Amino acid sequence: MVLAKSFPVLSFITKSEIPFLLKHQKRFLPLLCCPSSFITRTVKNYSFNLHSMKRINRLSTSAILNSSAPLHQTSGEKLSRKAKKKEHMELPESLLKYKLDMCSRHGKLVEALQLYDEARENGVPLSQYHYNVMLYLCSSAGSGSLGQDGSENDENLKDLGMRRGFEIFQQMAIDNVAPNEATFTNAARLATAREDPEMAFDLVKKMKNFGIPPRLRSYGPALFGFCTKGNADKAYEVDEHMVDSGVLAEESELSALLKVSVDAKKADKVYELLHRIRATVRQVSESSAQIVEDWFKSNFAASVGVESWDVNKIKEGVVKGGGGWHGQGWLGSGNWRIRRTQMDKKGVCQSCGEKLVCIDIDPKETENFASSLTKLACEKEAKTGFAKFQAWLQKHGPFDAVIDGANVGLVNQHHFNFFQVNFVMNKLREMSPSKRFPLLILHKRRVHGKPDKDPRHKKLLETWEKSGALYATPLGSDDDWYWLYAAVHCNCLLVTNDEMRDHLFQLLGSSFFPRWKEKHQVRISVSKRSIQLHMPPPYSIVIQESETGSWHVPTVTGDDLETPRQWLCATRSKNVSSSLSNIF
Repeated sequence: MVLAKSFPVLSFITKSEIPFLLKHQKRFLPLLCCPSSFITRTVKNYSFNLHSMKRINRLSTSAILNSSAPLHQTSGEKLSRKAKKKEHMELPESLLKYKLDMCSRHGKLVEALQLYDEARENGVPLSQYHYNVMLYLCSSAGSGSLGQDGSENDENLKDLGMRRGFEIFQQMAIDNVAPNEATFTNAARLATAREDPEMAFDLVKKMKNFGIPPRLRSYGPALFGFCTKGNADKAYEVDEHMVDSGVLAEESELSALLKVSVDAKKADKVYELLHRIRATVRQVSESSAQIVEDWFKSNFAASVGVESWDVNKIKEGVVKGGGGWHGQGWLGSGNWRIRRTQMDKKGVCQSCGEKLVCIDIDPKETENFASSLTKLACEKEAKTGFAKFQAWLQKHGPFDAVIDGANVGLVNQHHFNFFQVNFVMNKLREMSPSKRFPLLILHKRRVHGKPDKDPRHKKLLETWEKSGALYATPLGSDDDWYWLYAAVHCNCLLVTNDEMRDHLFQLLGSSFFPRWKEKHQVRISVSKRSIQLHMPPPYSIVIQESETGSWHVPTVTGDDLETPRQWLCATRSKNVSSSLSNIF
């Protein structure tokens, strides 16, 4: 009390809540010219962990040592960045964040709830991040997908997750903590766990009121919830909302819509969704293939279709669509004959004998894609001198083929093999109309240093360099941008076994890229006896709808290198005769 009378500010501190003291410690603690036990006695009635107590003692002791220091310290006396970071990490809210992250990683809902409850009792400020972690854990428990070993993941845990999840979501609103997309998505997952997809859909709609654009995952709970309940019309409503919001459905969403349409016997929707899958997915997973197969085997599918049609209109539809489909509806009548089959090297179906077509790419699409790629490559590789490569390619190109050297030299090898690359270089040179080498892209470390010390390697490198067929990408660069840019710029073949699925290629964000890759990628297979080049197929590996009404659906089973790709072939016995009757 004597201290309080002497220093009025201490009277305010001793009456304040400890969270306030911690929050404003930098302002008040330098004035504490008292033993460290003073603050220790002040906080003994509060529930703080050992780290927080040590921190308070340390700060109070520091105040004694610096009692003679002026109130405003110079910049040289301020805490270092490392010390400030350490200080921040020791805050109660930071410690809580770390512990909740550990609970989230290991799926420990009960422990996370205990931490959350203790934090609220102790007045620890909770942020959007804290709430979102709790909502994620609760919604995961509610849906039975915590990812644990099964010891906790039972009905009681599900009930606990749903009950506490909604409480926490309401508390977040009471505390005026602003939500984000993750908040609404987790709340929607809670609603679906409670078998209330209507609430999940309402939550997505409310996101716009907060200026938050929904993502694909935001719609999942409502869409899958309605599909599981067999409510096709509401599922279509969610799908329509997705389209209006500019969110593109992927295979899992389209497959769910396809299944609910098949079950609801909505033939027009099945037809529409098959074409959406054709345009978006191209090759389907086994689960999607099973849904397609179930449709063609159903009695209802046998009753759908026209027995006669305008052949000219069908041909016009094929031309307008670029080939491989017409979009004029189900053709033919009667039962479907559905088979699992393969295509030969020319694209002839081994089940029905029909030849698949090669679907053209619009030159304008190629031009737009090239522009987008150029912009991205220049942005991502600006520091490594990508502009220099562009100028070099302008001078030495165009090429008939581009080789991803790093990939080709390591196919079926433990170490980089220059002679394997040389074989591919010579083979493509023989195939080239101009009889010139293809462009080889190699990283600088494979061209200079250790590689060129071997006289055989050095001779190969010199031959390629003199021919203007070798470009060494600089240190710090990603050579993927170089060989992809060169192949697109030259509109030529690209030799690589890289599936081009990582983040770099996802940046392209275009449905065009898979089509371009299918027509330009050359893959290689290496064995002890031979090296084989696998040229792009003479047909498009995509769902195809023929002019006679038959369907061919490619699956992801098989890669046409080691094992043949599996296809679904669906034909009708009356397809051919019905169409021919309209020709004569």
